[in-house]
Amino acid sequence: MKTIKSVYVNGAFIEPHGTEIVSVISPLNKKEIAQIVYADEQDTLAAIEAAKAALPGYSKSTINERVEYLTKISAEIEKRIDDLIHATTLEYGAPGERAKWANLIAATTFSNQAAMLQQYSFSKQVNESTVIMEPVGVAALFTPWNAVAGSIAIKVAAALAAGCTIILKPSEFGSWQAEIIMECIAAAGLPNGVVNMVNGNGAVITKPIMESSEVTKISFTGSTLVGRILAKQAVDTMKRVTLELGGKSANILLEDADLAKAIPMALQAGFMNNGQACIAGTRLLVPESKLNEVKDLLFRESAKFIVGDPSSADVKIGPLASQKQYDRIQQYIQTGISEGGELLTGGLGHPEGLDQGYYVKPTIFINVNNEMTIAREEIFGPVLSVIAYSNEEEAIQIANNSEYGLMAYVSSADEKRAANVASQLKAGRVLINTLKHDPMAPFGGYKNSGIGRENGVIGLEEFLEAKTLIK
Repeated sequence: MKTIKSVYVNGAFIEPHGTEIVSVISPLNKKEIAQIVYADEQDTLAAIEAAKAALPGYSKSTINERVEYLTKISAEIEKRIDDLIHATTLEYGAPGERAKWANLIAATTFSNQAAMLQQYSFSKQVNESTVIMEPVGVAALFTPWNAVAGSIAIKVAAALAAGCTIILKPSEFGSWQAEIIMECIAAAGLPNGVVNMVNGNGAVITKPIMESSEVTKISFTGSTLVGRILAKQAVDTMKRVTLELGGKSANILLEDADLAKAIPMALQAGFMNNGQACIAGTRLLVPESKLNEVKDLLFRESAKFIVGDPSSADVKIGPLASQKQYDRIQQYIQTGISEGGELLTGGLGHPEGLDQGYYVKPTIFINVNNEMTIAREEIFGPVLSVIAYSNEEEAIQIANNSEYGLMAYVSSADEKRAANVASQLKAGRVLINTLKHDPMAPFGGYKNSGIGRENGVIGLEEFLEAKTLIK
């Protein structure tokens, strides 16, 4: 039985002080694949102390030194791609192509940060003053279970580039993947204490981090509920905060959209990452005049989204990550039915022959209105709601009528028209006729989707403080 390493402190993987042993269950077949001994509060305090001790030296490291570290981490992740793909499939249930893409993104995030760092000026002339950008200090990074390698990369790369030292708290539900990424970071030869990891029960580990005045920055990706709690706690010690939280993204098909292209993209946007994506386009807004045509296309194209063992080449949707996730999605599907949503495809229960893992039926509801629970709340599974609108103004109003504002999508044959609609949407990122990801552009959300941004220069500056010198 594999035992996952949960504690990396002061330059070494060490035996955790914690004693709680937890089984890691594969969503493919509900079988135990590993065990992890959770880190505890004492392990966390040791990580904080190591990061504190390493800060004076690392904060004064040169740009070239940081670029070299980032470049080495990228290379180490590339060496371990096959291991990461295997762990991501076995531990999380991601299909092979998705697992490969997500882990390569982690590698390129570090190399992109290195390239950007070489162009960034930490000293700027502003009017009569010199503004110096300094590292914010010791940063605690909290990453989720649905995008382990990528989330670790986007936070660790920016913090390292800024000159911060780190306590990494990955999700305990992605511990095998996190262990591999931490091994890659360790292999890059950073000074002891610059990056530390403690993996275990979130409530246990969070307490000493949030109480410590030595930790001056938190960056959290996860649920809006937990993000609010951390933000309130951060005020007590005036920690700087970046929060990347939930979403309920609208995907607007304008009347002139090429449906032959837009519908497959809409399904991909809604069902990406087995539906477990904060950016998923789960509200599909369709002109009333096109509704019947859209329904026919959705029914036909959704059949191509095969559910099954993610190691199979033709599978596009694997299992959900856990029993808790499976139960959650079943509850939302039942709620959608109870509130009057009409099932176009999918529904309750396992797909035929797939009752041994956490597999669900990709589900499409039609005749949904924007006040239904399935249109308001983040489901975090492959459930798509189709909402009809009468005109462009109503589509924009429906899209913005949400407590979230992370992502949005617009499809139109007229890019100028689409851009005009995009400019009126309250979302941190809007994709027009595409599903592309730009790793150097800011990522984050409006409203309850978070505070601050990640990626590129703006993401780097989330880990910097501005000091003004006037002579």
